[in-house]
Amino acid sequence: MHKHRPTIGAVLTPLAYIAQRWTPSPRTLRRAALSAVVMSVAIIVTGGAVRLTGSGLGCDTWPKCTADSLIVTPEQGYRGAIEFGNRMLTYVLSAAVGWSIVATRSAKPWRRGLTRLGWAQFWIVMSNAVIGGITVWMGLNPWTVAGHFLAANALLTVALVTWHRTGEGDTPPRPRVPRPVRKLSWAITGAAALLIVLGTTVTGAGKHAGDSSDVPRMRWDWTDAAHVHAIAAWLLCALAIAMWLVLRVVDAPLDIRARARELLIVLVLQGAVGYVQYFTGVPELLVGLHMLGSCLMWIAVLRLVLSTRERPPLTADAPARQDPELAKA
Repeated sequence: MHKHRPTIGAVLTPLAYIAQRWTPSPRTLRRAALSAVVMSVAIIVTGGAVRLTGSGLGCDTWPKCTADSLIVTPEQGYRGAIEFGNRMLTYVLSAAVGWSIVATRSAKPWRRGLTRLGWAQFWIVMSNAVIGGITVWMGLNPWTVAGHFLAANALLTVALVTWHRTGEGDTPPRPRVPRPVRKLSWAITGAAALLIVLGTTVTGAGKHAGDSSDVPRMRWDWTDAAHVHAIAAWLLCALAIAMWLVLRVVDAPLDIRARARELLIVLVLQGAVGYVQYFTGVPELLVGLHMLGSCLMWIAVLRLVLSTRERPPLTADAPARQDPELAKA
């Protein structure tokens, strides 16, 4: 008799191993994706708190807090504690992104696009950690500070899209409004992105440099930058009002109208905070609220543009995409 040679089965990755033994419910999948959105907002707001309290160099190096200590020391005071606390919050953010990756990877049927969105969040977090370290090494250079903030907004964008996609299927997107309306939604998105970028120029030239030491600023007057920022804000408001009116004319679905209404409310509140902070000397608390408003504004914009098309969820009789790693097992 011939003996069969022993064979080695396919070796599963840790994520494939989990996916083989656990299937998250739709609610769990949504919650996992939403946790990454919430933590993305939290890391932006707390990062602003670091700058507004002058704690940007509370830990004077990276990845350690000091040249001799991995963690904050009593000699660094409360500013060191604030900066180190923000660094530790990155681990909470990473845990939320990790949960999102595991949940999207374990969803049945397996959705390659959704899994890739989860991994995109991971790489943005890692890249932004490096940008944060470079920012510390460069003594809070305003250009790297701006890049750090914009990368955090990129993470918020991908996290929000991931959360939205968990409630959809993988079929090709179908428009829910006429093409000119969809183009208007993309114009709103572009104007909002421009507004956020211009906001970093106000910050880069403004009063809150992030540390009590002599930190270099962007080489233009911050009031001029604020005026340009305000023009962009008024442009976005005009586009948002036009969208609200157009959606009523074309009799768009009620949920899209609700997204447009929510955006208008956020813009009014954000504009009010912006003008009050400008005329009251840019107090720290109002600047912090303005940063939170920026996150909420961007979320409202993304939800509006995403609502203009739909991908019907997978039905019970739809063919499921098989996970190649599990197929080999």
